[in-house]
Amino acid sequence: MTTGLFIPCFIDQLYPGVGFSMISVLNKAREISRSPMQFDYNQEQTCCGQLAFNAGYQDEAKHLGEKFIRDFSNYDYVVGPSASCVGMVKNYYTQMFYNSALHNENNYLVRKIYEFTDFLINVMKVEDLGGTFEAKITYHDACSALREYGLSDQPRRLLSQVRGLDLVEMAESDQCCGFGGTFSIKHEAISTAMAEQKVQHALDTGADYIVSTEASCLMHLEAFIKKQKINISCLHIADLLAESMKNF
Repeated sequence: MTTGLFIPCFIDQLYPGVGFSMISVLNKAREISRSPMQFDYNQEQTCCGQLAFNAGYQDEAKHLGEKFIRDFSNYDYVVGPSASCVGMVKNYYTQMFYNSALHNENNYLVRKIYEFTDFLINVMKVEDLGGTFEAKITYHDACSALREYGLSDQPRRLLSQVRGLDLVEMAESDQCCGFGGTFSIKHEAISTAMAEQKVQHALDTGADYIVSTEASCLMHLEAFIKKQKINISCLHIADLLAESMKNF
């Protein structure tokens, strides 16, 4: 059984460490579960098409989607550290490729592609990685993760098993951080105000870190935090779990 590692372009270009962290955690989960699963990285993979799709470039998005389907068609599962990109495939590929030459291949892909934490919980059946991370954190539910993918308790279940970790829920954890891709560029003032509100909710918990499954949200919040010189940090859940395993 082979799982394809989907590394979204955003992570590949800006946060490659998240991809390496995901691989480390998946390997640890395989060891814990004694699973025969193998992981493979297809070096030919590119963008899933989400950026073009959200900007209204339907033809360009479909072109990228066709390549994505072919790149990942031969795997038993596909896993990626971004519910936003995986949600693009699950929610919009069916519409794009309905009754097309890739109709069946797409339907197969949609059933087997998973966000990273969902894959750990519901495919590999691993919640406790045995790690330790001494810190207080608060969790940000990214819009795409919660509303498009349906991700909610999976990250929290993994975090709850990390020794020394104090997870404190922030107010309105499910409210948008203000990134929204091009929204943050076209509506800078509104986007900044939303980031300010999200960071304030996080500060109110006394947390050391804001944790999320979405690197794009964390980038947006981190930019605001650094500019305002606020004493809190952002951390992708894959990085947190990988770091916790070093103290196993």
